[in-house]
Amino acid sequence: MNATTTRGTLLTALACVLVGASFTANSLLGDYPYAGGQFLRYGLACLLLLPLVGRGGSAALRRLAPRQWARLALLAAVGMVGFNLAVIAAERTAEPAVPGVFVGCAPVVVAVVIPLMEGRRPQRLVLYGASLVAAGAFTVQGWGRTDGAGIAFSLGALVGEVGFAVLAVPVLRPLGPRLLSATVCGIAAVESAAAGVLTEGTAWLRTPDPTETAALLWQAVVVTVIGFVCWYMGMERIGAERATLFSGLIPVAAACTAPLVGTGSYGLAQALGSALVGAGVALGSRAPARATSGSPRLSGRRASPGQGGTRRMGWRA
Repeated sequence: MNATTTRGTLLTALACVLVGASFTANSLLGDYPYAGGQFLRYGLACLLLLPLVGRGGSAALRRLAPRQWARLALLAAVGMVGFNLAVIAAERTAEPAVPGVFVGCAPVVVAVVIPLMEGRRPQRLVLYGASLVAAGAFTVQGWGRTDGAGIAFSLGALVGEVGFAVLAVPVLRPLGPRLLSATVCGIAAVESAAAGVLTEGTAWLRTPDPTETAALLWQAVVVTVIGFVCWYMGMERIGAERATLFSGLIPVAAACTAPLVGTGSYGLAQALGSALVGAGVALGSRAPARATSGSPRLSGRRASPGQGGTRRMGWRA
């Protein structure tokens, strides 16, 4: 494993651990308007990311083609706003573990979809590793009560999780991790505001109380600013297939931190599931590194400017 791969692995793992540990913050926002919370979280994150973009940011955005802007809008709508809506809708008739199990299958889907998009066969080691990660995520979270609607919305959450990685691949190189994160956060804030006005009228936004403010700040600063940038920096170095393997660390981190705040327990099933996730990540990481399509990082050129049972498992919620 060379230095680039090591950095990518550590960055991706850190992003997923931060996300998994954020479920406590999610549970504190159960009474806050969904769209308003998304607007505040992504809007603040965008403002915090802008100083990190650098002088070439506006020029890079002007060079984007209309189809790339459409992809960014779709990424924000599907992978961020839509993902969280699907998770919340699923949990109305299903226990939180159910969408968690579906989302845990994302590494398997990405391991197949990305190679097909690039006109090549899936890498066997990545596919085998992704299967172990999915099995580990299932073991950590278990299964729960659900119905047809819960399964349908959980499937929608899986689509959102896959979209968050797959849709970013063609725009990661021209924008870079920081500018990409800032841009999709800005777009997601606008989409959240529009959804709030259309569905909730004037009730879509209110002043958060101190507890909700702390939770929103955690999500904006830690999970979004730090987590998104680390995720895309890692994906730039090791590719979407291998990066998505680390999403299995999300339920593991949630299970490990849940006992600290009294929202869950860590037992034999969680330990076994954690071991399966670790084995899957280790196996998949042995495959040859494939950075994002056309990434300069593997060619030696300089980069361009760019639950058991937690209450809300939506890590971009």
